[in-house]
Amino acid sequence: MPDTSSSEMHKAMFMQLVVMLSSSAMHHLGKIINPATGKTELNLEAAQATIDMVEMIEVKTRGNLDKDEERLLKNTLTSLRMNYVETASAAPTPGKDEKPADPVAEEHQAKGTQDGAEPKFHKTYT
Repeated sequence: MPDTSSSEMHKAMFMQLVVMLSSSAMHHLGKIINPATGKTELNLEAAQATIDMVEMIEVKTRGNLDKDEERLLKNTLTSLRMNYVETASAAPTPGKDEKPADPVAEEHQAKGTQDGAEPKFHKTYT
């Protein structure tokens, strides 16, 4: 018979994991302000990857969760998916006359380099 305190601890940790992933996805959807910058940031690819991870957890734990855990996972996925669709449909896309952003130029600008000069530090992957 499993230890009740251990079982409750695992339940709390599972719920914390779901909430943590949900917060991460909401941050990537621009719904939560980044405390370091004081700004919202939009990264639909990262949001989608995080939502996919929550969905994987749902699939892999199916039949092994209690009602509270199932409800939290189902409600979290529903909310994240709805927010993703809302955000993705409202996200600006370059028009015909607009030129897409130049990621290399943006990287140089962010690192304080100009005129295509190599940045002083390693490239960051985002």
